[in-house]
Amino acid sequence: MANTSVRIRIEATGLPGRSCPAAPGFPGYQDIHVAVQRRGRPGELLDPQPGDAARAAWTLECTAKPLPSGVDLLGPYVQGGPGARFVYLSWIASGRTDGVAAGPEGFTMFRRAKLMLAAVDPDTADAAVRGGTLVARLGLTDVKGHPLCAAVRPPLVAWSAGPAGA
Repeated sequence: MANTSVRIRIEATGLPGRSCPAAPGFPGYQDIHVAVQRRGRPGELLDPQPGDAARAAWTLECTAKPLPSGVDLLGPYVQGGPGARFVYLSWIASGRTDGVAAGPEGFTMFRRAKLMLAAVDPDTADAAVRGGTLVARLGLTDVKGHPLCAAVRPPLVAWSAGPAGA
């Protein structure tokens, strides 16, 4: 099998809101947004969505490279090496709730979620390559009511195959 074009479609619900209050060891942030981070360029973010949106979605153009053990997904927004690929969802804010302003770019990145592509079931990955789209559905608020962060694997994300253009 040759390299194939495939899309990753991220569909998020349950966003945490536009502010995140301070807590012990956490300064709190305001004017929160979430976006997909470009590989090797933490300041280059795809389509930031407000933290109080009802839904957020991103579509990433990728290439699926066949491997003996399955499929390797590559693209400008896919991070990590073979067998450990992931997509970063970066949480950014215009400032902290204690009044400290954002950096010179106008925002501060304060946490990230890693959508672990290695956690996609091989049958789902194969079906996504055949159909043209790998879909990730997830909620973006953690159990404390904060923006979701750290490594995200099932059951926190549901992976499925979809038709091209989904």
